Amino acid sequence: MKHILIKLIDSFYFLFKEFLPLKTYRYAVCGGGNLVLDTVLYFVFYNFIFLKHNVDLGFVVLSPHIASLFIVFPITFVIGFLLNKYITFQDSTLPGRVQLFRYFVVGLGAIIISYFTLKVLVDHFHFYPTPSRFIAILLSVTYSYILQSKFSFRVA
Repeated sequence: MKHILIKLIDSFYFLFKEFLPLKTYRYAVCGGGNLVLDTVLYFVFYNFIFLKHNVDLGFVVLSPHIASLFIVFPITFVIGFLLNKYITFQDSTLPGRVQLFRYFVVGLGAIIISYFTLKVLVDHFHFYPTPSRFIAILLSVTYSYILQSKFSFRVA
């Protein structure tokens, strides 16, 4: 499966070869696919599962945009880790458990960035949740790429 995905992804690299290194291209494709999945799942949870209503967990009440964020995160976290480990940063010599732990730490930072971005945009500026989520993703993707390449999957 890994080799099929790499062949498929790399088959379009010729379009970007002039201005993007292969690793950056792969990160963009894998991250872009995960971003699309994240946005679609977020939209579905917010609009059709939580029906734009608060989610009462008994011990805390979450607004639907924050509940959607926390439900979608584990799904895209696992998929993102696997794509990064096996497609983008396959040259990393760090053990998988170290990569996973570091990826998790960076992921926590990204979810904190997303949380505060959503709180500010949706709760304070009253922007729509789905476009606000997209803005939060753009901020966290920039943060994540830098830390994933320099920390989580660095070549030892």
